[in-house]
Amino acid sequence: MKNADASLAVELYTFYARFDAVAIKTTKVCTCTECTSENDAFIITEHAVRKAFRRVNTMRAAGLDAIPGRVLRACADQLALVFTEIFNLSLAQAVIPTCFKESIIFPVPNKQQPACHNDYRQLALTSIVMKCFERLMRDHIPSSLPATIDPLQARPAVQTSTSWNASIIWEGMFEPNLFDQKHIGEKSSVALTVFAVGRYLDAYLKTFLISAEQHFMLGLPVTYYVFTDLPDKVPNITLASHRNIKVIQVGKHTRWQDISMMRMRTISEAIESEIRHRFHYVFCFDVDQEFKGRFGSEALGDSVALLHAHYYKLPKARFTYDRNPKSKAFMETGDFCYHAAIFGGTWQNVKHLVDACYLAIMEDKINDVEALWHDESHLNKYFWIHKPSRLLSPEYCWDQSIWDKQDILVTRLVWAPKHYDTLRTG
Repeated sequence: MKNADASLAVELYTFYARFDAVAIKTTKVCTCTECTSENDAFIITEHAVRKAFRRVNTMRAAGLDAIPGRVLRACADQLALVFTEIFNLSLAQAVIPTCFKESIIFPVPNKQQPACHNDYRQLALTSIVMKCFERLMRDHIPSSLPATIDPLQARPAVQTSTSWNASIIWEGMFEPNLFDQKHIGEKSSVALTVFAVGRYLDAYLKTFLISAEQHFMLGLPVTYYVFTDLPDKVPNITLASHRNIKVIQVGKHTRWQDISMMRMRTISEAIESEIRHRFHYVFCFDVDQEFKGRFGSEALGDSVALLHAHYYKLPKARFTYDRNPKSKAFMETGDFCYHAAIFGGTWQNVKHLVDACYLAIMEDKINDVEALWHDESHLNKYFWIHKPSRLLSPEYCWDQSIWDKQDILVTRLVWAPKHYDTLRTG
């Protein structure tokens, strides 16, 4: 670079280095055995440092610490001990030496005659020692976290937690055996409620129950509570040990909308009279679905909601919340669009949910109002006010007509083909 460009070079360096950390004043921390517990931070071993140095690319240029790659590799045995002490002291003090953090930045011209900042690109040389340190820490992270947590964010393309820190369950984000052993050890039990009224019984119930026996909460005690107006037509299904079916007769409503909404009251009554005395968890399902893969204990939680397959990728402005201010389900905005085809949780929380929705539905009826999506609209309003502790991804209730399924690595349950013209009345 010509002398005339010296001031520009200084300006460029200042610009590119503006994010380098300012040196932090260190304080001496005692690292003797008496002052540290066995549960303290990870300790790097001399063997690990030596191994890392021996893997360094000898062609790498030095950073601000002026230690080139060829020196680290050739002198790995001699340097390992001192850098082991430096690394462990850095961990104990939570401070990294400045020369390891900062970069040497070279402005490289993009044009033959550069005239401004935009005519240069930056070339940064960072400490090779620091890269070895980062690699040692990165290798340690997986072993230091619970096995139920994916330390490398195996699903970066999808949202895996909410703003209130509730987990969104996706394939690849949990270890099935750990969840199963946890709930088996806790003797967790599950009540599944499903309504098969009118023509829905013949069309869907048998497939639903058979597929549930193959995939739903395997290894845990489960009772299927089948609510129907035709109890004699409920199919006989071969059940595994500690799994049962209980058929409860319900009245038949004229309109399908009333069947859908009145299930809230029916579930509440079943929880109060029986379920709360026998089960820890309750899951409520629509019958027009079929299990295709594991739907296991990873789905259990205090309050469980399902992300709607058709809306989970859409902006909130396109969510079909009830916009009628006269309805108790009215919402101007929300967190997600939840699907009422599945919801669950502890029996206490499910009862609170269905009671709240039922009261809101009845208040709307008194005011001659009907929510846009009936019980689902009220469910969305409930979960807006009472945040769920666990969210199920669309893997847990997928519509196979959706062409974009790049996020769906495992299909756990699918919508059955709909024949509303012949199944619904009113």
